[in-house]
Amino acid sequence: MNVHGVSHTLRPLLLGVLLLALPCAATHAKNVKPDPNGLAPHAVEDLAYGDVLFYFFQDDYFDSITRLLAARQLDRVAHTQEEAELLLGGLYLSLGEHIEAGRIFEALLKKNTSEFVRNRAWFYLGKVWYQRGYLEESERALRQVSDKMDPRINAERYMLLAQLMMRQGRYDEAITALSSWHGAPDWTAYAQFNLGVALVRKGRLPEAITYLDRVGNIQTRSEELLALKDKANLALGFALLQAQRASEAKPILERVRLEGPYSSKALLGVGWADAGMGEFKRALVPWLALRKRSLLDSAVQESFLTVPYAFAQLSASGQAAEYYNSAIESFDAERKRIDESIEGIRNGKLLDRLLDDDKKDTLTWYWQLTTVPDAPESRYLYVLLASNEFQEGLKNYRELNFMSRNLDDWRDDVSAYDDMLDTRQAAYNRRVPKADAVLSATDLPGLTQKRVDFESRINEIEKSNDVAALGTPEEQQTWARLKRIEDYLAIHPNDPDLADMREKHRLMKGVTYWRLSESFKARLWNERRSVKELEGVIKETQKRAVLVKQARVGTPLTTGGYASRVAAIRARIDQLHERLADASERQNLFLQSLAISELEGQKQRIETYEIQARYELAAIYDRTTNGPSKTPAPRPQP
Repeated sequence: MNVHGVSHTLRPLLLGVLLLALPCAATHAKNVKPDPNGLAPHAVEDLAYGDVLFYFFQDDYFDSITRLLAARQLDRVAHTQEEAELLLGGLYLSLGEHIEAGRIFEALLKKNTSEFVRNRAWFYLGKVWYQRGYLEESERALRQVSDKMDPRINAERYMLLAQLMMRQGRYDEAITALSSWHGAPDWTAYAQFNLGVALVRKGRLPEAITYLDRVGNIQTRSEELLALKDKANLALGFALLQAQRASEAKPILERVRLEGPYSSKALLGVGWADAGMGEFKRALVPWLALRKRSLLDSAVQESFLTVPYAFAQLSASGQAAEYYNSAIESFDAERKRIDESIEGIRNGKLLDRLLDDDKKDTLTWYWQLTTVPDAPESRYLYVLLASNEFQEGLKNYRELNFMSRNLDDWRDDVSAYDDMLDTRQAAYNRRVPKADAVLSATDLPGLTQKRVDFESRINEIEKSNDVAALGTPEEQQTWARLKRIEDYLAIHPNDPDLADMREKHRLMKGVTYWRLSESFKARLWNERRSVKELEGVIKETQKRAVLVKQARVGTPLTTGGYASRVAAIRARIDQLHERLADASERQNLFLQSLAISELEGQKQRIETYEIQARYELAAIYDRTTNGPSKTPAPRPQP
């Protein structure tokens, strides 16, 4: 079974992490039963975790992981620690940080979690590690999974383990594991195919025929199983050809669909089966049909040699020479185009062209290249571009570019902090002289002493019951005039002419005193309240004076401290930018090397075919000139 691409693996992993890590939104709904195998559902209690989920559900995984790490550092996910850690592990996987993700999963799964949670987490982790090529880690994770899980997932786990063994050359172990496995019909077909391939690799063709033939005869409408059926027939057919059993190979190869992905190799194989039985005229039928297809296909390239070979075996030397000449011209032209494509790739623009149409400026688990640029080298790289290794490498290169742009944005943000600090320093420099002038003009000790004096005076007035002291200015003026009249009358106590004045004075003084006495307590309370308010104002003034003095000393230090932190952050961003640039360049070179290696391989194969064509053409000319050679012409190998 061919394991699906990483993009198809990580999307189910996303759902798996959601099942394990995210709280249930319908916790409080009626008649909702929690999954007994999963985590108990509960509401999101941490606001910071809800913020993380907001970006997570918008497929903005980079912001999700950034905010989650910040929230964890600030201890803002106290109620959702385990869910946050599971989600963090999945996010690390999305960035290719499998080691860190594995560490998180292993730490969490050692805790008291359900078997369902452990099984799914280990399965998805093992599956991603398999896709990334970490075979030992993948096998270790997959073997942590028990058999008590969904049968289809369990079947896929067994297939992954079998493929792990086969990729490591452990065919005997794979044969043992697959021979005793039973499951659903589709997974059984994959198991039998892998078992047949493993048996062929071990040289046990008679046993392999049973399994590959069974897969090659399955009845299905599934496109995936139809492709597996074609692949099984192709594998068995070529195994029989290698065993010199051409008559048995032909009917099996003819079962491969003409419109399927393996049709070119099947046509080539059918021709070789006919040739193996000496039926060269029959062999020409599939080979000539194959020769009309794109020369990019290795089977088509080989048909450029097999067609003239068949004509030569039929003693049609003229047609053989004509086809060999045509093959040489085609190979030579194709080789030159490959050289041009290799030169174009070495210019370093391949990846930029591949990502030109990428409009999604976020990191997601399921991104993959969907369109190929219209460039000379593209026609040679379809197989490479479809490979998991190149897709993952391109995804890593895209993520590096995203992070580089993100650092550029952060550097712009840091520049904004510089402006803020400059503005703060300018405001400080502008306000300090005014503050100093106000402080120097304010006699706080004198104001404090005056407040004390006011309070003492009020206490004396209350103690002496001096009602006139709290009167209005008019009342105090009236009281003073009455006091002067009283003093005058006291000097002339026996003057009969003053008797009437004395009576009026007594009446007016009594009325005035009564009025002053009636409002005395209220006025005394108001005066004490005013003194209290004055005391509060003086204390606030003293407090602010202290703060101003502290700010005068501390603000330059704080601003300088912030400036140092901003400078350190800028230096760190620059350092990270350099590391990303270096990593991007190395990833670019790595992917270029993959592409160039693919083209060099195609070029080398074409050169080999061209040499064979020239040799065969020279042999035909030699036989035409000197007569037939006693040594038979060499036969191209299928």
